[in-house]
Amino acid sequence: MQDEINQRVVALVVRMGSKGGRMTTDVLKSALRKYLRQQETKKQTKNEIHRQKKIKKAMEPKHGKQTIGELMDQNQGLSNIEITDQNIKSFERVANKYHVDFALKKDRSSDLAKYVVFFKARDVDVMTAAFKEYSAIELTKSKKPSIRQKIQLAKAMIMERDKAQSKDHMRQKNRSKGQDR
Repeated sequence: MQDEINQRVVALVVRMGSKGGRMTTDVLKSALRKYLRQQETKKQTKNEIHRQKKIKKAMEPKHGKQTIGELMDQNQGLSNIEITDQNIKSFERVANKYHVDFALKKDRSSDLAKYVVFFKARDVDVMTAAFKEYSAIELTKSKKPSIRQKIQLAKAMIMERDKAQSKDHMRQKNRSKGQDR
């Protein structure tokens, strides 16, 4: 790797005047200086563009999930809602869908895990709609039987079917034995 860096080659083309001048050390020196100056200005403009993008990004308010400090720095009133759910990720998906800026804070004062969701006061209507959708999703999840319950139910049905089939098989076997005698 070091050899590649040390052996980097730069192609430098120098146009000599129409008089057909010779390549002297002074001509080569001035061409190299001009090349280095051009490289330096390229580097400076690249750094300037990068710095401007960084400043622009810092000026734009952050959206979606953020810290409470970042939310307060946007100089907007805050409101909050308490959620007592372990599956907070599903709420984050719904809030992002509605483009709500919010911050989550876990309340550790009680045994039951509670989350306080802070959001901008002007987003109350949007937050209400997002919270309704989140509640509906959670309600449908709670009504659905779990996969484990479905598997156990399917096992029980298969066992019942197998028992019935084996009883039929035994009956047929017994009937055929009875006829042979």
